[in-house]
Amino acid sequence: LYSKICSHAMWWGTLGTVRPFPNFNSEKDARDIQTALESKDSDVNTLVRILTNRNNAQRQSIAESYRNLTQKELCPALKKAVSGGLEQLMLGLMMTPSQFDAHRLRQAMEGIGTDEESLLAVLCTKSPQQLKDATIAYKQEFGRYLENDLISETSKDFTKLVLAILKKEELNSKEMVDYQLINQDVKALNDAVNGKKKDPAPWIQVLTTRDSNHLNRVLSRLEDLRGETVDKTVQSHFSGDLRLGFRTLVVSIPSIPLFLAQRLHSNIKKSSLVQGILISHSEEDLLCVRIEYRRLTNTSLYSTLQKEYKGEMQQALLALCRSEDL
Repeated sequence: LYSKICSHAMWWGTLGTVRPFPNFNSEKDARDIQTALESKDSDVNTLVRILTNRNNAQRQSIAESYRNLTQKELCPALKKAVSGGLEQLMLGLMMTPSQFDAHRLRQAMEGIGTDEESLLAVLCTKSPQQLKDATIAYKQEFGRYLENDLISETSKDFTKLVLAILKKEELNSKEMVDYQLINQDVKALNDAVNGKKKDPAPWIQVLTTRDSNHLNRVLSRLEDLRGETVDKTVQSHFSGDLRLGFRTLVVSIPSIPLFLAQRLHSNIKKSSLVQGILISHSEEDLLCVRIEYRRLTNTSLYSTLQKEYKGEMQQALLALCRSEDL
């Protein structure tokens, strides 16, 4: 039942923790936010309470009502009221999902050196349509082409891999199980690591042009054939960023929620990474991530956040996480 419930293909978008707020009134929210921002030390508690308890579409509507009410933009006002990690979180909440993805990708490439792990974590957990939307938002937000930035920030076969993930198209038929193609793919992946010179091309091609149900069958058969996990095969035969890329794909393909739960568990003290996952997945599949986190760590994500964070940041993260898993 769990795998049925958390299957993206079937239930895409219904397993979020943040739902539309009932009896929503954007004008009232905008007035309450204006009062909170104008109070002596800014009433941050009210800002957090309202913005984390509305879904993204409602937040966009609040921003519009705030503009009509005050003739000012909401984001610059929030920037003045909060700072540090909380500022980053509040501004993240005010972006559309595709703008937020674009900002996370830019963040991974900005400054000295690229954060390949963060780059892959966004690219490998988004649907082809979400990646198309993020590409458009990236150009609008930064006046730059995402593809060009990926090319200049990566090299060789790793560049080919990230571009293939960005443009991923699921070319296999989803209506039926194509056993012939499964056998063909297993053979291509196996042959590519059997020779003296390892060939990443078939791995890039297969892992970025098939849907997850097909790939799960392929990877499972490959494991049976080789008598080892696919992760081990990747570790033994590839190196550097390309190895990291293939490992991220083979871990995230069977279960994006499990991949994200593992990422949260290893990085729970990294506030910006935790925020990124919670905001990005709060209306999609964060319930599945919570279930996997509980399974993986024997503690709930909610109580872990309660322990690791304090004050308004804690309040905001708990609101996005939404509830305890006993």
